[in-house]
Amino acid sequence: MAFQNVKLCLLGDAGCGKSSLAQLYVYGSCPPRLEPTIGASFLTKMITLDNRELKLSIWDTAGQEKYRGLAPMYYRDAEAAVIVYDITKASTFQNVRSWVSELTAINPGQRLALAIAGNKADLDEQRQVAYQDASKYAESVGAIFFETSAIQGINVHELFDQLAVVWNEALACGSACWAQ
Repeated sequence: MAFQNVKLCLLGDAGCGKSSLAQLYVYGSCPPRLEPTIGASFLTKMITLDNRELKLSIWDTAGQEKYRGLAPMYYRDAEAAVIVYDITKASTFQNVRSWVSELTAINPGQRLALAIAGNKADLDEQRQVAYQDASKYAESVGAIFFETSAIQGINVHELFDQLAVVWNEALACGSACWAQ
């Protein structure tokens, strides 16, 4: 069976857990400590949706400021994206807006399935970003929203699987369904 390739990028500030989310989704586990991503790392995962084989080509981009200039070359022509922030650091949520702007500027008019993920939901007692604020912002930009925890495996598969569903449904119904 032929497969459909879907370019999916992970964006967000350094230390938000992008690599941990990707590794948990693809491999079923993630190391307790990961080195910061330099440039980007690349992972793939095959999934089946509505009798269609999808190959998710996951680009995990570096969030560190010194590598931020490289990021656009990795998420150019992305068809799906997850913008990750840390619920315990308000500044990472404030930067989600700039990540959304940069992503759409790099891909003008590009069909894009978008998700926003508030990671580190296991640290709720340290929360600095209200669930309702993040959910409302995600809705305003046409994104799906999940709070996740790579450490406890909360909503990780649901995040990526639902994003694939959004991508697949939008592909089936045409350009009117895509967030711009």
